[in-house]
Amino acid sequence: MAENRNQPRHRKRIQVKYGVEAPSRVGFTEDISDEGFFIKSAIVLRPGTILQVELRTPDGEVISIEGRIRWAKKVPPNLLHRVKGGMGIKIRRFNSGQDAYRRFCVELHKRYA
Repeated sequence: MAENRNQPRHRKRIQVKYGVEAPSRVGFTEDISDEGFFIKSAIVLRPGTILQVELRTPDGEVISIEGRIRWAKKVPPNLLHRVKGGMGIKIRRFNSGQDAYRRFCVELHKRYA
């Protein structure tokens, strides 16, 4: 599959809460970029779905994001440790914490550059 991203992705595992109406399910990021992130989860929703996502940086800052599922791959829970399963999320807008997210991405770029 061709790489469609303009921004580099960095592997980072952070707990997230996500849901359609409100963040109620729990997952973990697998990678993060300035434009979006991948949520590793056995519970996936259809591409095109708008999600409310809340994540907390290692510094404890809470970020609230509205994102659109760009792609999804359902994997049985017992295979998640071996196969990439979950949802690729593109950020649509920040409800709160945009500056914290941007600072976090800058730190990831510095760490992995």
